[in-house]
Amino acid sequence: MGFDLIVPMKRPAEGKSRLRGAVVPGRHAELVLALAYDTLSAATSADGVRRVLVVAADPASVADLTELGVEIVTEPSRGGLNAALRHGEELLRRDTPSGLVGALQADLPALRTEDLTAALAGAAGHRAFVADRQGTGTTLLLAGDGQALAPRFGTGSARAHTASGATPLTIAAESLRADVDTADDLAHVRTLGVGKRTSTLLGTPCVLM
Repeated sequence: MGFDLIVPMKRPAEGKSRLRGAVVPGRHAELVLALAYDTLSAATSADGVRRVLVVAADPASVADLTELGVEIVTEPSRGGLNAALRHGEELLRRDTPSGLVGALQADLPALRTEDLTAALAGAAGHRAFVADRQGTGTTLLLAGDGQALAPRFGTGSARAHTASGATPLTIAAESLRADVDTADDLAHVRTLGVGKRTSTLLGTPCVLM
């Protein structure tokens, strides 16, 4: 049985505040959506991914993502990121109570399918997570067999997830660790090679296959 992944999405115009200025102001929302599009393009193609559910603050603003075969639902009005992930988990478990569930961040435009596949396999049925390249944040959290996702996203989430019993995965998976919060992060993923949407927007060659 494959994983069902939950991907949280703010309104693109409001998301990624620390990334403002990386492109002209009028294209900020387009950049945020491009990051998500390329992330989900890789995720939906990865072995081990069965279903992707986007929990969005404004589904209409991210409707382009449905081209990739993802489902989009509205996030709860209160509670923030972790509440949105718990809501997505609840919806998924209504259909598949014993299914494997994970949470994936939407800002991984250099994501390679093989890196995500390796992480899903590496969890081996245990609750586990992948830390970002700085080692402080979390890009992927996976529930174990028969366990709740129990997300602890936010400042210092890698430490919080470890403290809650999740196992940090030590696989290389560089593209899965390369989330984009700042202009420096964006420069880094460009050295790895980003997906087509982000590449086109930034005017750089796309080296992802």
